[in-house]
Amino acid sequence: QLTESGGGSVQAGGSLRLSCEASGYTKSSYCMGWFRQVAGKEYEGVATIDIDSGTSYAGSVKGRFTISKDNANNTLYLQMDSLKPEDTAMYYCAADSGHLFATKICRLLVLSRTDFPYWGQGTQVTVSS
Repeated sequence: QLTESGGGSVQAGGSLRLSCEASGYTKSSYCMGWFRQVAGKEYEGVATIDIDSGTSYAGSVKGRFTISKDNANNTLYLQMDSLKPEDTAMYYCAADSGHLFATKICRLLVLSRTDFPYWGQGTQVTVSS
């Protein structure tokens, strides 16, 4: 189970920190990530992190967002700085089933949302101009 929190409304240039608490089978994942979706549009991968804390980011957020995790508390984070109105979306955390241990691949350009069978309920981020 994955439970997100930390979304909200902020003005452009502001910051938010999303959290995602993992429990159950998701604690044995190799790769976790953040995705976002604007209503009516496709999901967009935002960032991923593997078990060794290797990260990858979408070009649109690189340099502004930071993904991290606290293994002791089974919590995934997404620090979002210099937010823009185009960052407005529902944000979801996701985890693989552990199957990615076989390939050790955890990069957005290679993976798709179908590689992540576990998803949270989402948290809304709204950035006003």
